[in-house]
Amino acid sequence: MKPRKAPLRKCVACQEMMPKKSLIRVVRTPDGGVLIDLTGKKAGRGAYLCGKVACFKLAKKSKSFDRAFKLAVDPAIYEQLERDFVAVEDDFNAAKEREDDDGEA
Repeated sequence: MKPRKAPLRKCVACQEMMPKKSLIRVVRTPDGGVLIDLTGKKAGRGAYLCGKVACFKLAKKSKSFDRAFKLAVDPAIYEQLERDFVAVEDDFNAAKEREDDDGEA
């Protein structure tokens, strides 16, 4: 059986194409909320970021989420996302390392 191709997504900050599983999804929900979606399954318009704080800061500075979500994102939402991003960054990186270890074995 032929192995499946991994879907690729582009980081909204650094514009680098990577496998979907190696990026963090930020989603605009149908009710207008913006939050981090580690499952990748929440309903709404998604934008993807590398798991690096530098990429998040670049996205914040260049207002990448405004373009990706096609609406103006409130600065308070950027502040909340930054706190959430720092909180989930360690968990995301640890899960990515575990997945890499499983893939090599």
